[in-house]
Amino acid sequence: MNQDIKIIRELANQYAQIAAAAQEKKIWELHADTNDLCPQRPIVFINELPWHELNQDGFLTLQCVDPDFRRAEEYLRRILFQYRYFPADMLVKSYFPVEKIIHTTGIGVEVKEETLSLQNGGSIVSHKYENQFQTMEDVEAITEPVITYDRDASLKNFFKISEAIGDICPVKLVGEATGYGLGHKAWDTISTMMNADNLLYALVDEPEMMHALMEKLTQGFISTIKQYEALGLLDPDPAYCHCTAAASRELAASGIDHEHVKANNVWGRALAQILSTVSPAMHDEFEIDYAIKAMEPFGLVYYGCCEPLDTKIDIVSRIPRLRKISITPWADIHVAAEAIGKKYVLSAKANPAYLPYAASEPEVVRREIRTYIDVCRKNGCPCEITLKDISTAGNSLENLIVWNRIAMEEALR
Repeated sequence: MNQDIKIIRELANQYAQIAAAAQEKKIWELHADTNDLCPQRPIVFINELPWHELNQDGFLTLQCVDPDFRRAEEYLRRILFQYRYFPADMLVKSYFPVEKIIHTTGIGVEVKEETLSLQNGGSIVSHKYENQFQTMEDVEAITEPVITYDRDASLKNFFKISEAIGDICPVKLVGEATGYGLGHKAWDTISTMMNADNLLYALVDEPEMMHALMEKLTQGFISTIKQYEALGLLDPDPAYCHCTAAASRELAASGIDHEHVKANNVWGRALAQILSTVSPAMHDEFEIDYAIKAMEPFGLVYYGCCEPLDTKIDIVSRIPRLRKISITPWADIHVAAEAIGKKYVLSAKANPAYLPYAASEPEVVRREIRTYIDVCRKNGCPCEITLKDISTAGNSLENLIVWNRIAMEEALR
């Protein structure tokens, strides 16, 4: 037997065991109860990890040579590693996912930037962007993306992985979940094409151009979703919607054919991080009106990312089929929870800046998490807590272990 196959078969055996354990613990039901607004308890997630800091026992070191097996190995090792040390309420699917290979032409305008690495081995870099939208003519240069599906390459990889581990663990060809990658994040795109200062000034100085820019990008997103539908590229059964729970009986009840998934069978996602400092009125005018159009086709909607939305719940609530709202460490949890109440899931984001000190100052972590949970309980909010955007764990696996322990103690309290 090929050495690469031996490696991933051993990992797949371990994966199948923890997937079975996740089923026994009814993790999917735990997630679905929260998203369906009848929570058992607060749920906890840890995502977007600094993997380059965590390989302290050598388990994460990749050994496969073949690129396809190497990708499978990395996926398996990371799942197994997290489940061993800091699982929180992670959901491990009962199958091994092989992603469909999807290509896009983009919007006809490429990012022009300078980058500066902030740390060795990590993915976090500093960006300096060039302003490419200064006139209405620049906006008109935007084109609608064209999506293509490389079915042959996708099936080739699917059969390759199936032959290697299919007798141990089911292998499934999966589409794209509408999380961060496929969400309506037009303002993230604009910020990389203009830079933050130029973008914010233009909202005041060139409102017509900015509205035209948003309309172009919104129509491009709607076209993209229609193409994903036509090509059978949406995934109706993702474990997560950008680091948060995706399970929902409302969506699962559709009983859909995985090759003919429609937007109303899945989560929609919208966000406007760069508008953190604008007024609710400006946020409403330049974002929510477009988010309503972009999210209209979806079954359920998750809104927000790192932008504080505590004073904007009323305008966000205009989005159709809204179910979950992101509340960041920079929002007032008391104000947000009172406004959200029992109507939506409050998706609280723990402050990743506390993580490097979790082992040495655990009371700081416990105080933050306890505050989130107590305020949500007081206001009847279905609650999930996610630790994400982790640029560093302080080069210590112990910090993640301690954070996980404290968060789960509080969630089960």
